[in-house]
Amino acid sequence: MTTDGKTNGKKASLGIQRVASLHVFVRDLERSRDHYIKNLDFAEIAVSTPEFEMDQRARASVVQAGGVRFVFMEPLGSKGESYRWLEKHPEGIGRIVFDVENAERAFNILTERGATPVTGIERRHVDGGTVTWFDITTAFGDTLFRFVQHEGPTPIMPDLVRLDPPRGGNNRYGILEVDHITTNFLTLKPAIMWMEAVMGLEQYWDIAFHTQDVKKGQFGGSGLRSTVMWDPESRIKFANNEPAAPSFKSSQIYLFCEENRGAGVQHVAFGIEDILGAVRGMRKSGVAFSPTPGTYYDMLPQRLIDTGIMQIEEDIESLREFEILVDGNAPKQYLLQVFMREASELFKDPQAGPVFIELIQRKGDKGFGGGNFRALFESIERRQQIEGIR
Repeated sequence: MTTDGKTNGKKASLGIQRVASLHVFVRDLERSRDHYIKNLDFAEIAVSTPEFEMDQRARASVVQAGGVRFVFMEPLGSKGESYRWLEKHPEGIGRIVFDVENAERAFNILTERGATPVTGIERRHVDGGTVTWFDITTAFGDTLFRFVQHEGPTPIMPDLVRLDPPRGGNNRYGILEVDHITTNFLTLKPAIMWMEAVMGLEQYWDIAFHTQDVKKGQFGGSGLRSTVMWDPESRIKFANNEPAAPSFKSSQIYLFCEENRGAGVQHVAFGIEDILGAVRGMRKSGVAFSPTPGTYYDMLPQRLIDTGIMQIEEDIESLREFEILVDGNAPKQYLLQVFMREASELFKDPQAGPVFIELIQRKGDKGFGGGNFRALFESIERRQQIEGIR
């Protein structure tokens, strides 16, 4: 390996296997935990011990559905990582955790490429196995990356105790895994350069648009540039957005950064088995989704022809009822997606933050719904205009 983290002229792999968990810093642990258990049918699988709470100055709850795991941490007192995060930001994702094949090797590659470690390599014996990990700073605002290697039985985290049996749901909505993570920035290029140079990620997909392209001047317009980066081995994808001029400060990306008080994770997309069934069930549980203009479905038959999808298995009126979006660019290969309301809207609390969840069901298409960005942005703008009038 050379000093730039390459082997034989090719960037060395970090050995990332998957997104293991997302650490969310919250002010009200019960509120977040109960939402995921009662409304999204996650199971609570672990809780903090007194040792964890003393060391981290926080209490924790771990919830999981399929391959998606969240660790909610609420500060105890006026010290500790979660307290410092929440002094600067509303509730949000403060750490993304990756399982890796070899933590020491990943650490060496990253430091050779110029990564900034927050910790050295830590090692603990947990649940009969060994966990080795380290953290680095990132270009994702104050969100850290953690790289974890497990040997033997798979522990959750040091000083967390497993619940046997778990409490809560059993993933009846068919959540599979983290499909992608989306982050918003005021300026994108430095973050992309960091992902390429330090993380060794490659560009996967790119789009730029503005709603004024479609409806000149209405609502002032909103736009973005989005670049998706990925790790080809693990196939983990990061969608990264910046606002677009004109009306730079009207962009949803800019508004997110204002509400979040900096760059950060905007949403996490869950891969799902049956999006229609999931939305139907989640709505009954009280989950609110972002609206889609009715004209979207009026125009959908022609869009299917224009994009080359031609035919879908779902009934368009069912998609209209549940406001699910369709995109793709090849015959009978498409994706279905829907976006939940932001946490601040779900919980009716601005300090709950602007993070939200996407559900995505892939039927052959591996893109990111580029044709749906406009529909999403226009629906948000329309809702903001109505709320502004009120």
